Amino acid sequence: MAPEIAPLTPDQWDAFAELFGVQGACYGCWCTYFRLAPKDRQKNDRNANKAWMKQRIKAGPPPGILAFEEGQAIGWLQVGPRADIPQFNSARRVSAPLDDAPADDTSVWAMSCFFVAKAARRRGLSGHLINGGLDFARQNGARVVEACPMDRSKSPLSLFVGSSHVFEQAGFQQVALRKEGRPLMRKVL
Repeated sequence: MAPEIAPLTPDQWDAFAELFGVQGACYGCWCTYFRLAPKDRQKNDRNANKAWMKQRIKAGPPPGILAFEEGQAIGWLQVGPRADIPQFNSARRVSAPLDDAPADDTSVWAMSCFFVAKAARRRGLSGHLINGGLDFARQNGARVVEACPMDRSKSPLSLFVGSSHVFEQAGFQQVALRKEGRPLMRKVL
């Protein structure tokens, strides 16, 4: 059975916080890695990141989507306009935008972070999140969605950017390779 997919709105905060747990998902990041400048991330602890993300969700628009099973959030995908995740756009990153899809173009979106509950891993949830994210992007005027996943990883947590294989299955194609194993991939909607 496919999970229910819903945008992360303020009324979903409790479900999001429960999914991320006390630690805040990936070592207390609370999905701020691509949103905050490195100097801000370094001075923040998990509580500051949590407060920052709660405020971001409250301010809107939704910064991503949640997957639900039996009313409980089991997965998260950060998806939205590239401009909303400034560190994803840094010229020094493998995810830097290409000339034909600049970060300031609001119709160019990115899928930048995943988090899946441990009990829900290895069940194809990433694919459901990607497809739900594509629908969400399409409904909100995106013409292109990009991602910069990994070809392989030693740990599920280090796959927070997603797996290249899952993006290929969803119809994404590689458009740049600045570092071996980290392709910039794109799907035109």
